[in-house]
Amino acid sequence: MLLEARKLFEILKGDQRISSLGEYPEKIERLTLDSRTAVPGSCYIAIKGNVADGQNFIDSAIEKGAVAVVCEEMPDHIRPGIFYLMVKDARKSAAWLAHEFYDHPSGKMKVVGVTGTNGKTTVATLLYQLYSVLGHTCGLISTVENLIADKVIPATHTTPDAIAIASLMEEMRSNGCSHVFMEVSSHALDQQRTVGIDFKAAIFTNITHDHLDYHKTFLAYIQAKKLFFDGLHESATAIINADDRNGKTMVQNCRAKVLTYGLHSMADFRCRILSDDINGLHLRVNDKEAICRMSGAFNAYNISAALATACAMGEEEEMVLSLLSGLNGAEGRMDKVADPVKERTGIVDYAHTPDALENVLTTIKASARQGQKIITVVGCGGDRDVTKRPLMAEIAARYSDTAVFTSDNPRSEDPEAILDQMLAGVQADQMGRCLRISDRLMAIKTAVMMATKGDIILVAGKGHEKYQEIKGRKLPFDDKKVLSELFSGHA
Repeated sequence: MLLEARKLFEILKGDQRISSLGEYPEKIERLTLDSRTAVPGSCYIAIKGNVADGQNFIDSAIEKGAVAVVCEEMPDHIRPGIFYLMVKDARKSAAWLAHEFYDHPSGKMKVVGVTGTNGKTTVATLLYQLYSVLGHTCGLISTVENLIADKVIPATHTTPDAIAIASLMEEMRSNGCSHVFMEVSSHALDQQRTVGIDFKAAIFTNITHDHLDYHKTFLAYIQAKKLFFDGLHESATAIINADDRNGKTMVQNCRAKVLTYGLHSMADFRCRILSDDINGLHLRVNDKEAICRMSGAFNAYNISAALATACAMGEEEEMVLSLLSGLNGAEGRMDKVADPVKERTGIVDYAHTPDALENVLTTIKASARQGQKIITVVGCGGDRDVTKRPLMAEIAARYSDTAVFTSDNPRSEDPEAILDQMLAGVQADQMGRCLRISDRLMAIKTAVMMATKGDIILVAGKGHEKYQEIKGRKLPFDDKKVLSELFSGHA
């Protein structure tokens, strides 16, 4: 896409713009945050990241053809014929530039964002499925995958960078999408990746223990989430979980209309669980009942959030609830694997926080029959929040007949050191029910060998992921596939 450069950069006037050097180029052909992808006629935006500083790659971008540079500090060496623009916040500038470059595609669709510790993927996926069933062409931006109608675009981040989002949204618009449903992570909010998106609705699911490796404090984590609601236009709608004490905090000073949902508090969409087991939920929302395929109180919240959002966007409540009852939600969330021979049940779930793991295990335990054992295989990711490791191990040990602690994505860390930190949370009287097997394949095999007729095996932490990240390499690994092969005797 070509755009007159002067018009593009005009949007950064005012308090964003500090100074410029050089003449405007005639056209900008591409925006890039990576010097390696610069092409002739491109604009390189130098962002200071957690690992690398984009300032250090300005010359490299110019050598590859960049004709304009947006940066927070003027480089020592100024190249003739290059336009330099110094701004206060390169991340925010990248977002504004990207949406201007792609002619503001989000304003031409109904964009709904979902934020929270748990439930983002499920709520966004439910809404994508719902509106697809309603006959709309939809886009999905999620942890599992990005979708344009039925076209799959692999996801690398929960929320892509600002330029990738704007480009993806323009592709969605050009392919006829009327609605886009996206996850909005705290990292993305803190890093200004969602600036410039015209959200019609914003959903808050909950906040629990996670991402303290990045945010450092729980308060900073909450404040990052609140940025989403602070930026909403008065014509938008904020949909919040009334049962989460941080819900009201999210919408303090929010200009948007506020709707609430919940299971325990007074709410615009009050949900009551009539029955719940691993086969599904029987719900009453306000005065309407539905039997749903999804299990667990956490999914009752997710269904209620989706219902409230659809109604806020003009859909009829009874019809929406009926359609939601037939949907399955996201891959790798309470994903069941049947063993028809020995009548064992495998469950693969993305639960990688203490709250999510406890939610899944309490759901399984509540529906387990007498004599039916629960065997949990779980690990914790490397290079991530270390404070949740002992908490997750204690939860697994408390709710399981046997807990098998193993590797998740150890990344650059020693898997055995991660297991040491996890096991520090297990009480002495629980140790007899715990095993430690760092090899994830062997851990799952062991759980399957231990399981007898009717038992339930939960494999938690990785869900939809088809890889294991070890020492900088992503090695093929699919929990659901492994379970299926072991049940069939092919592994």
